Amino acid sequence: MTAKDTAKRMSDYRSRLRREGLRPVQVWVPDQRAAGFQTKLRKQVLRLDPQDEADALTFIEHIAEK
Repeated sequence: MTAKDTAKRMSDYRSRLRREGLRPVQVWVPDQRAAGFQTKLRKQVLRLDPQDEADALTFIEHIAEK
């Protein structure tokens, strides 16, 4: 299979998804391999309010039951 075939196949695939009402989006997420990631994450977790987290989990459980 050539690069041209692959490009055509991807183009067709994307066109089909658009016809189905979908659109492409790009999502940027933190790089877990980056220097300092673990330290920054640890600091953020330590700042979480346990009651806020419990409330969020209760809300998620309630919504999931529907």
